[in-house]
Amino acid sequence: MIRAALVGAVLAGPAAAEITGARYAEPTSAYAHGAVDGGEYARLIIETQLESHGFAWTNAVFEDTVPRLADLDGDGTPEVVAVLSGFQSGARIQVFDHLGGRVVPVAASAPIGQRHRWLAVAGIADLDGDGRAEVAYVDRPHLAKVLRIVEVHRADGVWQITEEAAATGHTNHRYGAPVIEGGVFDCGNGPEIITANADWSRAQATRLEAGKLISRDMGAYTGPDSLRCR
Repeated sequence: MIRAALVGAVLAGPAAAEITGARYAEPTSAYAHGAVDGGEYARLIIETQLESHGFAWTNAVFEDTVPRLADLDGDGTPEVVAVLSGFQSGARIQVFDHLGGRVVPVAASAPIGQRHRWLAVAGIADLDGDGRAEVAYVDRPHLAKVLRIVEVHRADGVWQITEEAAATGHTNHRYGAPVIEGGVFDCGNGPEIITANADWSRAQATRLEAGKLISRDMGAYTGPDSLRCR
């Protein structure tokens, strides 16, 4: 079991305030994976208008390039999406929200299930036009190379993460690189997830339609700029 601890919370007043920012802190070598250059951290700091919250796990690290802010439940205020890697269970999506005057972890995807197995977030957007945000990520971009789409939402006060679609043959990160390539872009016809194919020879744009992932070829991969609108 992964155990969490709220550490170093600094309160500035009694009033609630929305989340305004987030960052990873305290680089660590405890996990010693090396998938992302300089990308393993012991703590996540989440800021609101009035306070600062720090999170650390006793048997996991934050393994990522940057935490992401997005309004997942449509209430007009952002939540935080991070990647948490358990020492035995590997990476998972971890969501934080501001509830009851404090920031708390509210939902997590199932972990990959093995140490040193990572996922690379491509982006967050309403990918199918249903008014709910999805998180697009590549599951094991150096091994399995599976693009997964999960919907993160809150219904009757309960947060849920549900997988909507998956497709093989995608990657967006080279082992040891400090950045994730591609992302979610609207190139004129709605949001698409732009990734490389499995061997980095082609660029591809993928749409979520009726619960299925439909990809189109964008031409040869010639570098990071290939994974953008053309």
